Amino acid sequence: MKTIDLMYQTMLAELGQRSLDAAWTADFPPEGRFTPVTVKARRYWYFDIPDGHGGRARRYVGPAEDPEISQRVADFQAQRDGLRARRRLVSTLTREGGMIAPDKMSGDVVEALANGGLFRLRGVLIGTVAFQCYAGLLGVRLPMAAVLTGDADIAQDYAISHEVEDSLPPIVDLLQSVDPTFRPVPHRSGAAASSAFASGSGYRVEFLTSNRGSDDYVDQPAKMPALGGAGADPLRFLDFLIRDPIRTILLHKSGVPVTVPAPERYAVHKLIVASRRHTDGQSAVKRDKDVRQAALLFEALQQTRRTSDLALVYNEAWERGAGWQEGIRAGAGMLTAEETNRLRECLQTGASEIGEEVTVPFR
Repeated sequence: MKTIDLMYQTMLAELGQRSLDAAWTADFPPEGRFTPVTVKARRYWYFDIPDGHGGRARRYVGPAEDPEISQRVADFQAQRDGLRARRRLVSTLTREGGMIAPDKMSGDVVEALANGGLFRLRGVLIGTVAFQCYAGLLGVRLPMAAVLTGDADIAQDYAISHEVEDSLPPIVDLLQSVDPTFRPVPHRSGAAASSAFASGSGYRVEFLTSNRGSDDYVDQPAKMPALGGAGADPLRFLDFLIRDPIRTILLHKSGVPVTVPAPERYAVHKLIVASRRHTDGQSAVKRDKDVRQAALLFEALQQTRRTSDLALVYNEAWERGAGWQEGIRAGAGMLTAEETNRLRECLQTGASEIGEEVTVPFR
């Protein structure tokens, strides 16, 4: 696996800072002001802006203890955007630096959702579009065959959606600004709220949330007040994936600030997801892609000396019980012999670094 030159990794970091500055400026214009609010004994930042009728509109920003958010509040008046310079950086990173740009539809969809406030409201980009971001994050070149997709998957924690007291604009409106043929997909349960939207060409956007309770809720879309009228399908194991997500940049146009799962969580989660796929048709294709992406991330984490990160989250998943262990074992059983040996080395090395025992998922 080839390493991306340090110069380009530095350029990505610069692009990330500039893009986040730009998104922050767009979300919070100078005529507004930040206001701290206490909700259930926790302090959060909100942003008040005149509504043009003598009143004000309030928008959720994030938890007050987040040092990055607090610093940006302090530096609010100093934010400036350099759109043209950021476009040049994106072009250089994708054409020369070996980093990955999404297909135009994926990029436009994620940009529209980001501009609507998805990531401000703590949504998390998951699936293959998120995987495309890991080349820049980890500083390695990933093969194109593993990053092709025809959909975008978005997750949001159920509790967050109910607590932020803010919402995206109507999801249908945001998606139709990209392609007017986007329509809600009727939910299999017959519920009024849709958790998926599809364009006339078949591009699909799905919204998901975690299910840590009974499987009785799996076939019913959860009500998500922050998602602009969309529901979200509850999925087991998703809370593990979206815990402690990280900010990065989707290399589309001038750079789109996004939030994605930590790569080590993504890799372990993919093993579990692969174990639950069917073995025929399109499900088998997705299963093979899950395993391939997990294996590539294990290799990248080993190469970039991040095995301790992997060992920590692997043990977290393993200690959740027999169902999780069964999924990890079954997914690991789909790896090649070389990939199996690499995963064993990663876990053993990482466990040694963090001073913990680790149970490898194979003999």
